[in-house]
Amino acid sequence: MGSLRETKDRINSVKGTLKITTAMKFVASSKLRKAQNAIESMIPYNQALSQIIKSVKKGQMDAPVNPEAKVAIVAIASNTSLCGTFNANVLRAAFSQIGKYPKADIYAMGRKMSEPLAKAGHPSVDDFTKFVTKPEYDDAAALADKLVSKFQAGEYSKVILVYNHFMSLVSQQVKIENFLPFEIQAHDADETQEEFILEPDNADIVERLLPQLLRLKIYTTLLDSSAAENAARTIAMQTASDNAEDLLAELTLDYNKGRQQKITNEILDLIGGSQQ
Repeated sequence: MGSLRETKDRINSVKGTLKITTAMKFVASSKLRKAQNAIESMIPYNQALSQIIKSVKKGQMDAPVNPEAKVAIVAIASNTSLCGTFNANVLRAAFSQIGKYPKADIYAMGRKMSEPLAKAGHPSVDDFTKFVTKPEYDDAAALADKLVSKFQAGEYSKVILVYNHFMSLVSQQVKIENFLPFEIQAHDADETQEEFILEPDNADIVERLLPQLLRLKIYTTLLDSSAAENAARTIAMQTASDNAEDLLAELTLDYNKGRQQKITNEILDLIGGSQQ
């Protein structure tokens, strides 16, 4: 057991850490709710677009096939740590895709993705730090348009998304999906077929609506990753706070025992001195 002074200092240090972890937990929880609300508000719009496109053209984007074209990998992590295994898991998945496509163009979003990839010799084509700091639709739309343009020009044969999917507060799953060539998945469109009155014609409708759906896909993916990040950080900070409280209880007990022992020793010294 250390001195009372050392124990008291440790108690104050743990209390300070506990305040920080608790505050970070509440901030992450608030950001998680905002991301969830944003995703939920877009679900009806996304489903309606998917149903319309599926009813006229199965959602497949035509593009010239160039077997020599590059693959683009859009990998999303976070800018900061303290979120458990969130970054490590998605980084591992990104490296697995780079292993399959070593000459791929890398769109690394988040410093925890771009920095390790750059050190490994796979630099990002641009700086996408702000994309994960606060996902914005305009940024996502611009990126989607750029990827679609390169795909349609034959520069890319495939565009792959690698990110963490938010499943619940305690569960995040790494997803590897094809963004292009784009096909509507079962969960994107309700299986219930509705009758639509379409004007002017199917080709024009697909040309107008499919880009919107692709922009929305990038934006929702960024929001999904943000929700997963903040869920992971909420749990990590809750665990850290619980550990800090346990340590604080142990240190307080040690401090009280030491203080009691010091008082007892002082009483014994007084009694011994009075008997001399």
